[in-house]
Amino acid sequence: MSKLQTAVRDIAEEMRVRTDRGEVATYIPELANVEPKHFGIAVVGVDGEVATGGDFAMPFSIQSVSKVFTLTLALGKAGDRLWSRVGREPSGSPFNSIVQLEFEKGKPRNPFINAGAIAVTDLILSGHQPREALGEILRFIRFLADDPSIAIDEKVAASEQRTGYRNAALANYMKSFGVLENPVELALGVYYHQCAIAMSCLQLARAGRYLAMSGRNPETGHPVIQAERARRINAVMLTCGHYDGSGEFAYRVGLPGKSGVGGGILCIAPGKASIAVWSPGLDLAGNSHLGRVALEALTKRMGWSIFGA
Repeated sequence: MSKLQTAVRDIAEEMRVRTDRGEVATYIPELANVEPKHFGIAVVGVDGEVATGGDFAMPFSIQSVSKVFTLTLALGKAGDRLWSRVGREPSGSPFNSIVQLEFEKGKPRNPFINAGAIAVTDLILSGHQPREALGEILRFIRFLADDPSIAIDEKVAASEQRTGYRNAALANYMKSFGVLENPVELALGVYYHQCAIAMSCLQLARAGRYLAMSGRNPETGHPVIQAERARRINAVMLTCGHYDGSGEFAYRVGLPGKSGVGGGILCIAPGKASIAVWSPGLDLAGNSHLGRVALEALTKRMGWSIFGA
């Protein structure tokens, strides 16, 4: 058994017996029903090595982790013009803050808070029907993971749509400043469905490989995106990927990562591996509690922090 496989096996066992699991998200009713005892981890190395532990094959709602993939798509469509509509700075505020959006005249602080992700989704939607835009997002994720079985959990999407009042407020406020080009209800519909994509840790780790490999598809060696763009996406993940907990995550884990309120985290060790963890219980900032703990343990044992071993 390799050093990586031993580390992943041991961490999965350590997380299984811990009792400090955080609290599952309740403001999306379907997520409130998820059993908090689950924990999964999958690591896919750039050399092809795979290490898994716990509930690594169980699908979960990736929620805001989807924002990494929509950002990649939007940069492919608009290039750096995207940054005229969405900033790149850490928010220091909750992911659904309205106060910050008002203070900054409708321009979201970064693409990983809700307002920023809605603006990114709106850009992908432009010139398309919602079904076409959503199909493009889903096809891209299936392509990255090399897995055509990845699908949307329609119950979660419907649950989000029924209760998404604050997202509707954010979208309408951006629309009033001309940040959104499409009707609010269409942009929100695509956004809710992209967040409701269900993936396992293994599928998610496979999908993130291009960010660990300077933008290249590991199956073909062909570029998914330019190396410079992959590096910049990783930079935004490091500084903004965990909302107002991003500084703590960088301090503890030392890798680019993006969390979701479904309890998943996609983490990138550039040049080494793509990592996905899932534990539904969240901390006060809305990030997976045990997911962060597990990733901190992994980076210490493997010496993978970008800031040095």
